[in-house]
Amino acid sequence: MTGKEILHKMKEKVLGSSDPDSGKGKSKIDKHITHGFHLVKGKSRHPMEDYVVAQFKQVDNHELGLFAIFDGHSGHNVPDYLQSHLFDNILKEPDFWTEPVDAVKRAYTMTDSTILEKSGELGKGGSTAVTAILVNCQLLIVANIGDSRAVICQNGVAKPLSVDHEPTTEYEDIKNRGGFVSNFPGDVPRVDGQLAVSRAFGDKSLKKHLSSEPYVTLETIDDDAEFVILASDGLWKVMSNQEAVDAIREIKDARSAAKHLTEEALNRESSDDISCVVVRFH
Repeated sequence: MTGKEILHKMKEKVLGSSDPDSGKGKSKIDKHITHGFHLVKGKSRHPMEDYVVAQFKQVDNHELGLFAIFDGHSGHNVPDYLQSHLFDNILKEPDFWTEPVDAVKRAYTMTDSTILEKSGELGKGGSTAVTAILVNCQLLIVANIGDSRAVICQNGVAKPLSVDHEPTTEYEDIKNRGGFVSNFPGDVPRVDGQLAVSRAFGDKSLKKHLSSEPYVTLETIDDDAEFVILASDGLWKVMSNQEAVDAIREIKDARSAAKHLTEEALNRESSDDISCVVVRFH
């Protein structure tokens, strides 16, 4: 057994999941609040580049639900780093409890600076991110950069909690930074002809033309809120927000719901890595 495999086994013991591609858990404050996740590797030859976080954690008399999708590109080192460090950096911000939006923005920026400084060891790749922090089962703090998305279901209606950062919608900003957007040599618009998202962590060679500022929103969890879905673009390329919500509204088990969404994306011939976290509120 390699050192990495031993660490992986230890991690499984701590996280309590025998299958690293699937898992679930629940809140200690409100046992009706549950989460589940499921990942499926895409058809490409490179290793899986999607990473997830899904856990409840006690911090200073508060319970925090920490949920995230990190969809890497050009290697898995950056999403791996984010999985280990981004939430810690957010929670270290002194004004996280009083000014969460500013705190999250600062932590994203600081984490990206560190990733760029470490590009010697982390490589030239990058990653999208969508993070959701559930505070005491009452408030959801959602942030994203890139095209991984968060969607909440309220009384059966899908509402996006994130913004897809795409080269076509941010063309002016990219141009003002000296970059360009081109469909060549591929099928979709890309920054400098290379990257299909306009904001990302990492990507040192493109960074002067890319932003790493997240879109951040706060959502109060009231009785209307049924569940939230976080997923990489492997899902959203083939399903609308409302279709995703409709597909799992009757599935009460969060992990089964996440698995169902990944399977539905495969049925619709998504060839990308697909990762999905579902948090059910009742």
